[in-house]
Amino acid sequence: MNPVKKILFPTDFSEASHYALAYAVEMKKILGAELEIVHILFDEGNIVAFYIPQMGMPMQNLSPDFEDGAKKQFDEFVANAPELKDVEFTTKILRGNPYSEIIKEAENGSFDMIIIGTHGRTGLEHVLFGSTAELVVRKAPCPVLTVRPKGSNEA
Repeated sequence: MNPVKKILFPTDFSEASHYALAYAVEMKKILGAELEIVHILFDEGNIVAFYIPQMGMPMQNLSPDFEDGAKKQFDEFVANAPELKDVEFTTKILRGNPYSEIIKEAENGSFDMIIIGTHGRTGLEHVLFGSTAELVVRKAPCPVLTVRPKGSNEA
């Protein structure tokens, strides 16, 4: 087993991400690892489902303020997270398909672990919106810890 020195934490600002952040920070502290927090904006022609869960909007139809809004929300996410107080971390915003950008970042950055929140969608909702976390688990070059919000009892 390789030691975990670098942890990648992707966020979509959802309840699942907020809940998973506590795990990422605790693992960072326990292992003495680096922590990178990333957010992915879908690139042109794709659907913005990672930034706006359960909504689809073609990127070319979005206001130029959309990306600034996402950056502002990302800054607020990290600034307002009590778990991140007195914790060193880096942040990055990427463009593209969420799961493939997470995989690329994990590979290119030589990350040893990915910690990601999952919505626990099932049925038609899972078919329509898919599961970024599931795809990351299948394709990741390193171990992945998926975290569902407490009290989420969907099968």
